[in-house]
Amino acid sequence: MMLLLVPLAYAVGALPLGHWLARRRGVDLRTASPYTLGLETALRRLGLGFVLWTFLLDFAKGYLPLAFGRALGLGLEGLLTLGLAVYLGHLYPLFFRDPWPLRAKGAGVLLGVLAGLPLEPAWGMVPVALGLALYALTGYASLGALGIPLGLLGVAFWAGFGPWAKALSGLLFLLALWRYKENLGRILEGTEPRLGSPLPLPSQRQVVCAFLIHPLTVEDFWQSPRFRWARPLVRLGLLKQAWIERLAELFRPMKVGEVRGVRTADGREVLCHLISAPLLPHQIKARPELAVKRAIQGARLAKELGATVVGLGAFWSVVGDKGREVQEAVPDIEVTNGGAFTAGTVKVAIPNILAHFAQSGRNLKETTAAVVGANGVVAFGIARQIAPLVGRLILVGRDKERLEKAAESLRKNLERKGQAPEIEVTTQVAAIREADLVFTATSDPNPVIYPQHVKPGAWIYDEGVPPDVHPSVREVPGVRVIPGGVVRLPGRARATLDLHFGAPDQVPACLAETMILAAEEAFDRKSLGGEVKAENIQFFVERAEALGFKVVE
Repeated sequence: MMLLLVPLAYAVGALPLGHWLARRRGVDLRTASPYTLGLETALRRLGLGFVLWTFLLDFAKGYLPLAFGRALGLGLEGLLTLGLAVYLGHLYPLFFRDPWPLRAKGAGVLLGVLAGLPLEPAWGMVPVALGLALYALTGYASLGALGIPLGLLGVAFWAGFGPWAKALSGLLFLLALWRYKENLGRILEGTEPRLGSPLPLPSQRQVVCAFLIHPLTVEDFWQSPRFRWARPLVRLGLLKQAWIERLAELFRPMKVGEVRGVRTADGREVLCHLISAPLLPHQIKARPELAVKRAIQGARLAKELGATVVGLGAFWSVVGDKGREVQEAVPDIEVTNGGAFTAGTVKVAIPNILAHFAQSGRNLKETTAAVVGANGVVAFGIARQIAPLVGRLILVGRDKERLEKAAESLRKNLERKGQAPEIEVTTQVAAIREADLVFTATSDPNPVIYPQHVKPGAWIYDEGVPPDVHPSVREVPGVRVIPGGVVRLPGRARATLDLHFGAPDQVPACLAETMILAAEEAFDRKSLGGEVKAENIQFFVERAEALGFKVVE
């Protein structure tokens, strides 16, 4: 009999009753749910009646399968098995994906399961009382919901349940704990909505965007309090880095912070949610299918959080044909890889760098310059910009044949203008040892420029994220390393995480592009794929200056 009842309970749990009700009323639960907004704000936006109806429907899903099981004479262990099945179906449905599994946590289902168990009233009230107490004491609805399965687990031991019943109660609690892990992480980070302090609803003077990030090194894992507990275990050798990386591949994208206090020159506020799928650079490059999947999930979460634009940061910017596949999969939010304003910061910064270089007593026409990563759009754009101004140009890339063709086109264009320098191409980074000026913009997850590659006294403009220049290069006598693609935000901006750009109000140009797109609603200017239009570059340069975004040189 259980072979029939367990799948039936799972199927009942998988029914998205609340979502169907929302569709009939024209409500998008993915952008107006207690999970996203907090219970109080969801009540304000959706209304008490709608929230109560969805709760009752979830309660019925949890209660009815167990009531049916009791009518058939099932004992406590059988009923707990049905409760676990119905909750599992609610959280992880294998069908009714419209268009992806709902992100409901199932507090109503848990109460329905509790009501369907044959407990004495005194014991049955313990989980309810614990849930209400946790909600009242902490203000977090998520902790209140977790109090239900936690209280049931306590009852299982205090009331003397059998071993199998205790195990099933423990599994139910662990399942709820896993499902609420995002809320627990946000509590630790201080971004979870709580009782008495509902999130303000967006106004006409506030825009909301999101930005997808990832750790650059294992040390970045520990920035988030939700992972910090594991740091001493790694240092003691109890957890290996390989295990951490493997676990990270299982995590869906999660909100890990915010960029707050951004106020444009015309008085608008920009709030940016920082979303992380904790894959390291080499994992993103080694597993492109997983990377695209996580980027798509990150874009969907950004939509749930109320963002109109999501930016793809660092190595996310190159996945899925540089964002095209992500945009196709999630058409109801704008996606950008940030390439236009990144190129714009180069356009703004390089003339000043060259001017300062000349003021230091160097003759540009007698200078050898090198561009590393010249097969890429940004790096070759730098090459076009500096080629007429220097005496010799070395282009370094991985695809020598393609680089030769690009260099020949550049030579012909400059010869027509009478500005052709000596241009060389190579696949060897060591060739930059001859350069006085080095510009680098690769997509390599590891440094590519080390002290043995660098001429003493050289100036290096590093556009790479992560940096292309190893920190030890700064020890070479006279070398100056200039970080590229960095923008200072307007207002009293600060990121709640260290984004590795020198100060809390300094961010990568791709994040600044995301904010400008959201503020200006100029969605036709977004950057997707490998091509960057000159008019879009100029647009971001001009609008950034008008809104108060400053390129750091």
